[in-house]
Amino acid sequence: MALASGVRFPARALLRPWSLLRDTTLGRSEPAAGGGRGGGDGARLFGSQRVLVEPDAASGVAVMKFRNPPVNSLSLELLTELVISLDKLENDKTFRGVILTSDCPRVFSAGLDLTEMCGRNPAHYAEYWKAVQELWLRTYLSSLVLVAAINGACPAGGCIIALACDCRVLADNPKYHIGLNETLLGITAPFWFKDAYVNTIGHRASEQALQLGYLFPPSEALQVGLVDQVVPEDQVLSTALSEMARWLAVPDHARQLTKNMMRKATADRLLRQRDADIQNFVSFICRDSIQKSLQVYLEKLRQRKG
Repeated sequence: MALASGVRFPARALLRPWSLLRDTTLGRSEPAAGGGRGGGDGARLFGSQRVLVEPDAASGVAVMKFRNPPVNSLSLELLTELVISLDKLENDKTFRGVILTSDCPRVFSAGLDLTEMCGRNPAHYAEYWKAVQELWLRTYLSSLVLVAAINGACPAGGCIIALACDCRVLADNPKYHIGLNETLLGITAPFWFKDAYVNTIGHRASEQALQLGYLFPPSEALQVGLVDQVVPEDQVLSTALSEMARWLAVPDHARQLTKNMMRKATADRLLRQRDADIQNFVSFICRDSIQKSLQVYLEKLRQRKG
C-alpha cells in the first residue's frame, strides 16, 4: 500500500510542533526541590507529561529526562514534547548545554513506538515518521552541546537519539546494550540511521552490525567508538557533567561552526529527500508482511508482560 498522494504536512507544523500534541500540558513549572539542580538561582523545573527538564542557570546546563514509562518508547507525543523542550532551551540564551537521560529505570529508550506503526492508517504513519525525522534533525544540528547520559538499554531509536548527541556516556551494566537492531524485527534502518552509524563507528562495523541487528554491550560499544565513556552506573550523570564542562570550555561560536561543518552534509541528505523518505517508510510499513511481523512481535511483548 502506497502513501496516499494527498498526505502532506504544512511547514508551520515544523515551526509549531506543539500543534501535533494531544492531551498534553506543556510549560508546567515547579520549584527545584531541596536545593537540587537549578534551585540555587531561581531556576525552575519545567517540562510536560513525558519530559522533565531540570535547568541550572548558574552553569548554563539543563538535564532533560525522558519519562514515558515503562521503556520510554518514542511515541508521537514524546517525540513532539522533546522537540518543544529542546526548542525552549535553545531560545533561552542562559543555556549552552543539555544532558539527555532517562527517568525510567534500566532503560534510556527502547526506541520507536511500534504501536504507532501497526494497525494505523497511512496518514498517521506519515505524521509519525515526520516527527521522528524532526527530532533527529533538531538534536543532530542543535547549537547546544548535547551529552547523552545513557543509564539503561539503548536500542534502535534510543541509539539514534544518542548518536545525535556530541558525547555519549554509558553505564557499565552488561544488560545495557546499545545499537540498531531493526533487522531483528523484520524492518530496515533508513539511510539516515545508517549515515549516523557510519559517521560514528565506520563503514565495515556499521555494515556488519546493521545486517545482524547487533546490540553492543558496554565494553564493545566503547571499543568500537559508539560511546565515549563507560562508567559505573552511579557515576553516569556526574561523568556527563564533567564531559559537558570540557565541551563548554570551547567558545560557542567556534564550536557551533565546526559542528555545522562536520554535520551539515549528513543532515542535508535527509532534508533533500525528506518527503521521499516519508513515502518510502509509509509504503514499507503498510505492507501486509510487515504489519504481520509487527503484530507478532507486539503479541510476544504482551505475553511476556502477562
